[in-house]
Amino acid sequence: MAATFDESTRRVATRLGHLHVRIVGQGPTAVLWPSMFVDTHTFDPLIPYLAEVRSLVLIDPPGLGKSDPLTRATSMNEVADAARDAFGELGIDGPVDFVGNAYGGHLGYKLARDHDSLRSLVAISAPPEPNPPSIIRMTRLSLLLMAIVGRGPLLKPVGAKLLTAASVRDPDIWRVFRKGFLAPTRRSLANATRSVVLRRADVRGELGDIVVPSLYVASDQRGEWAPEAAERAAAMTPGARLAVVTGASTLVPLEQPEALARLILDFWATLGRERSA
Repeated sequence: MAATFDESTRRVATRLGHLHVRIVGQGPTAVLWPSMFVDTHTFDPLIPYLAEVRSLVLIDPPGLGKSDPLTRATSMNEVADAARDAFGELGIDGPVDFVGNAYGGHLGYKLARDHDSLRSLVAISAPPEPNPPSIIRMTRLSLLLMAIVGRGPLLKPVGAKLLTAASVRDPDIWRVFRKGFLAPTRRSLANATRSVVLRRADVRGELGDIVVPSLYVASDQRGEWAPEAAERAAAMTPGARLAVVTGASTLVPLEQPEALARLILDFWATLGRERSA
């Protein structure tokens, strides 16, 4: 934890606009892709742990953070193609370790069907089922309200869905969430929400096509993906492993970074031993 690393930033061209990229650390490449409604700074608490063993490439998704605004709705397949565009623009040679939180995990399910893209997958709080009707209704109402009154009134309800009650009260955690939520334009956030939340497909039937070692991380306070549901998803995925982090909801990297880092590092170390055996 004592080591410090210089960070550089880039903007890379993709079919969904230029994406904002942060690069920090040393070693083989690991790509980190955050949840919907936030940006890569939700991974900041993980950096001191992971940057000692990986060159971390943190990418703001299309339309979020400092990436170009998303001018239309898109699909997860197109986002996967945009991610591959970014890998090529960054000169990434060979497959990467991929760490995805929620939205990032769903993207990882697509990329992990290809040995050329990924070396391994860590999917954090990423239910492969479609969103339940209650979330669809709430999201449609939120989009309507955002068009009328802006994003400010949605901060608390969205934050309460992504964070535990304790995290909502933590000023440092709340600051990261708030800044990420307010970073994109209103239209861009709406297009990203329609693409990622309203159009989230049921990919349980695709989990059997995943070809890389995978770790699924569930939390104890996200009702839509309880540990039991995550266990079922892992059982559908060849060779997948399951871990549970307590004291977190959706934004596990922000809420419980030390516990999550330990799981990721152990997973990567195990893969290294298996490859050298």
